[in-house]
Amino acid sequence: MAITLTNADSALKNYYLDAIAEQLNYRANPLLAKVNQTSNYVYGKEIKKLTTFGINGGIGAGTEDGNLPKATGNNYAQMSLPLKNLYGTIEISDKAIRASENNAGAFANLLTSEMEGLVKSSSINLARMLFGDGTGTLGKVVSITNGVITFDAVENFVEGMVIEFRTANGEEITGANNRTVLAVDKTDKSVTVSGTTLTSTLVPENSIAVMQGSYNNEITGLGAIFGSSDTLYGLSRNENSWLKPTIRTSFGNVTGNKLLRSIDDAEERSGSKVNLILCSFGVKRSIYSSVGSMSFVEMGKVNGGYTSLYYNDIPVVADRFCPKGCAYLLNTDDFELHQLCDWQWLEGDDGRILKQVAGKPVYTATLVKYADLICSKPCGQVLLTGVTESV
Repeated sequence: MAITLTNADSALKNYYLDAIAEQLNYRANPLLAKVNQTSNYVYGKEIKKLTTFGINGGIGAGTEDGNLPKATGNNYAQMSLPLKNLYGTIEISDKAIRASENNAGAFANLLTSEMEGLVKSSSINLARMLFGDGTGTLGKVVSITNGVITFDAVENFVEGMVIEFRTANGEEITGANNRTVLAVDKTDKSVTVSGTTLTSTLVPENSIAVMQGSYNNEITGLGAIFGSSDTLYGLSRNENSWLKPTIRTSFGNVTGNKLLRSIDDAEERSGSKVNLILCSFGVKRSIYSSVGSMSFVEMGKVNGGYTSLYYNDIPVVADRFCPKGCAYLLNTDDFELHQLCDWQWLEGDDGRILKQVAGKPVYTATLVKYADLICSKPCGQVLLTGVTESV
C-alpha cells in the first residue's frame, strides 16, 4: 500500500496521539504525574476556580439553654488564570515522505522517530515550566566574554533550545533573538549560542533569556507559588495569607529531625499532608546519606514509574530542573492541571494534520494543549533553600 498524507494523518491521530498524551501527562515530571488533570472550572479561555479557605465559623460550645452558635458560611475566593497555549511541532520533508511512500515499514520508522523527538523535547519543556514562574525565564545574565554567556544558573538550558534575550524589565532585545543553544557548561554556568557574537553592550548584566515566544506565556509553576509577587491567581497575597507558602532559607545540613520538622510545619499551619518531596539530585543524595540507614527509608516507585527514596512514607524524587540546594515539600492533592482538553493535533479546515509550509517542500504537524496549573492551598506547601548538597 502506497503511503499518502491521508495515511500519515490517520496514523498520527489514531495510533500515536494516545501514546504521546500518556508520555507527556505522566512521564514528563514526577509532580505532573501525581497531579489531577481536569477540565473542571474552565470557562472559555480562562480558569475560574472557586476555592475555600479557613473553616466555617458556625461552630462553638455553649450552655444548655443558651444561644446556638451564629451560622456563617464557608470562606470563598475565586482564583483566575488564562489558559496557557502549549505547543509541540514536528517537521517532515516531502523528500522523506516520497522516499518511503512504497515502504510502510520505513515510513513507520520515520514517524516513530519524529514522535520520539517530539515527546522528548516536549517533556523537557513541560518539566522545566513546572519549576518556573510563568514568565519563561531560563536564567539571568551575569556576564558575556567573547560571546560566551555566563548565567546565574544553567539548569534550565538544554542544547537545541531556541531562545531570545530580554532586558531585566522584559523588553525584547533586537538582534538577540532566535538563538539556538549550542553548548551548556554546567561547571562554569555558561552557554554558547548561534548567530553573531553577543556582547555585554547589546545584552547587559541582569538581562534574561527566555524560550522563543514564551515570555509570560508559560505554565504558572512552583516559581510563582513560592515567588515574591504581590498577587497569585489574581488575588492579593497581603489580603489572603493562605496564598503564602512556607519558605525556610539557609536550611544547611540535612538531618532527619530538621526534615521532619519542616514536614510537620505544613501540617501544623494548614493541616496539609506532604506526599511528595521534589528536590535536586544533590539534595536527594544528602537525604539518603543523612537518613539512609534508618528503617523508614527504602527504594520504591511513584506515579509515572519514577524510582525514589521514601522518607517517612513520602517519596523523595530528584528532578534535573529543580534549583540547586532546594527541596519542595508538597501536597500534590492541592494541585490540579486545568485543561480545555487533553493533547490534540491542530487540524486545518480540511481536517488535515500534516500541512505544507508555504513556499517550502516540508510538512508540519502541531500538537497542542490549553492548560494551566493551580494550587488551591499554597499555605500547605514548603520550600527549603540553601540545603547542603552531597557530592
